Amino acid sequence: MAHAENPGATPPKVEFIVSPGLPEWLQRHSISFGFTSYQTGQLFLVGLMPDGSISLNQQNYSQAMGLCWDRGSLYLASKFQIWRLENMLRPGQVGNDRFDAVFIPRSAHTTGDLDVHELAIDSAGQVVFANTSFSCLATLDPVHSFRALWRPDFISELAPGDRCHLNGIAMLDGAPAYVTTIAGTDEPGQWRKHRVDGGLLIDVRTGNIVAEGFSMPHSPRTVGDMVYLLDSGRGYIVEVDPIKGTSKDLAFVPGFMRGLEIYAGLAFVTVSKPRYGTFAGLPLDAELHARGLAAWCGVMIIDLSTGGLVEWFRLEGDITELFDVTALPSIAAPMSLGVGSEELLTSITFN
Repeated sequence: MAHAENPGATPPKVEFIVSPGLPEWLQRHSISFGFTSYQTGQLFLVGLMPDGSISLNQQNYSQAMGLCWDRGSLYLASKFQIWRLENMLRPGQVGNDRFDAVFIPRSAHTTGDLDVHELAIDSAGQVVFANTSFSCLATLDPVHSFRALWRPDFISELAPGDRCHLNGIAMLDGAPAYVTTIAGTDEPGQWRKHRVDGGLLIDVRTGNIVAEGFSMPHSPRTVGDMVYLLDSGRGYIVEVDPIKGTSKDLAFVPGFMRGLEIYAGLAFVTVSKPRYGTFAGLPLDAELHARGLAAWCGVMIIDLSTGGLVEWFRLEGDITELFDVTALPSIAAPMSLGVGSEELLTSITFN
């Protein structure tokens, strides 16, 4: 039996189906995970109940996109704010008789609508995010909406308009190392004309383009000397050698990918049903047709060494598009409190 909880506002209708082995897999690896949907504006946390059933906790965060777990804190980008959520439980405590982590929103930095796609935490504990609207990497500023850290050489000015659709950050040694853009364009919205093969992987440290020709790439991640990313318009997880500038396909995923978390050699990937009004003409459409597959919405866990599907979590109902995903190691059953919920008003803790 599956459990779904959402104190507060009435959520969209959601049903989920999981792979038969997912409950045992979560227990064996002592892990849970979270993901976001900007389509419905929600944070989802997936874990395992004491009775062995899957738990799905959902809370409302307007246009929820970037999601990051770092040093015990959960960071979330919403439409015009970046949130920091903390586990309010002390060691050994349990929330609602079954949750071993209860994430409560402790701070929100108001940025305005920057279309923040991804965020990460650097070695100094500073939030770094993909400021997609302004085509740059940025961090929080105590007075202003943001402080720019870096922008591609082909972006001529710091201005709104989403010129190249800079959407993903790869960290290395606690600092930004690579970004993905859908094109190398410098005019607002012009990246849409280059969705099929205009995608770039750029080295932040040198400004060099290390690999190109991707279709709507997202979510670069570093593992050792390699960079992994989602070649979303083709439907493939790709491994890039940034020294040689070469890439190879690792696995095909049946849907439009946006979020990637790599943990212990496994890729957690969010997959969505394509909006054919927006994604028509991408190679993904032809690939799905050739394979006789229909796109679906959910999270897939893929073994990067083999490209094989390990476990999966599938959503049905009102939600057809997901965004980011993060693994939550050493947490069995997480839940969160929503902004404005009655539980939030009465959940008071002190040191």
